[in-house]
Amino acid sequence: MSEGLLRIGELSRRTGVKPDLLRAWERRYGLLEPERSAGGFRLYSPAAIDRIKSMQEQLTRGFSAAEAARLARMEGAPPTQSASVDVLVAELAAALEAYDEPRAQGVFDRMLSAFSVDAVLRDAVLPFLHELGLRWERGELSVAQEHFASSVIRGRLLGLARGWGTGNGPVAILACPPGEEHDLGLLALGILLHDRGWRVAYLGPDTPMETLAGAAARLGADVIILAAVSAKRFEAAASALKHLARTHRVAIAGPGADEPFAKRTGTLHLSGGPVDEAERLASERR
Repeated sequence: MSEGLLRIGELSRRTGVKPDLLRAWERRYGLLEPERSAGGFRLYSPAAIDRIKSMQEQLTRGFSAAEAARLARMEGAPPTQSASVDVLVAELAAALEAYDEPRAQGVFDRMLSAFSVDAVLRDAVLPFLHELGLRWERGELSVAQEHFASSVIRGRLLGLARGWGTGNGPVAILACPPGEEHDLGLLALGILLHDRGWRVAYLGPDTPMETLAGAAARLGADVIILAAVSAKRFEAAASALKHLARTHRVAIAGPGADEPFAKRTGTLHLSGGPVDEAERLASERR
């Protein structure tokens, strides 16, 4: 064997990455460029260790495998995820404000190719929606612009949600209480739960409370999650929520939810963001 070169088994031992995964990274993304011994064995330079560690670091930051490999191959320090996301969010905002749907779709495509779904929702979509609401309240956007932006984002989230009722995992029913129409955060939570093995039954905005128990019984739901932006929507449904929570596990989420109301109704308050709460619910099932 050439002096200083490593076989894949030794490279695996030094990096903690299984040989099969190293071969996949090499084949799919061109991460590694081995030499070949006379007998046809892969031989890697010690520099491959640094490249693999860089790949692992980019993956922990939320980059997709393809983007992580590209960054690992680049010389010098790669841009941070947050800086890259900030640029894309700014492009998305500009496109939506200008009613440029094709351009906005292109930005979404770039985000989903570069980052994991968790990262796209946590670092791009959800912060953008928050800022969108603030700008509308300040009068910086028209109602038409806010509705247009929400519509485009809803379409992309529904695309990511396709097939989220499949699988063999626990079942979550997602809905908004009567009168509540804001459901984009709830959609994001459902996507993140499905990515963690849950099956999702989505009832959507303005769901009559009397239908939830029947749906939960038919589906064998492990949890019913209701989300609302307005606390008034929860207050109006307080009696029905308390009754539902006696026979089913019920969680409340969104800006309209708080811990005192959860204690009063016997529900679980999901106080964090959709990524954190999806991970919390998933960890309880492990």
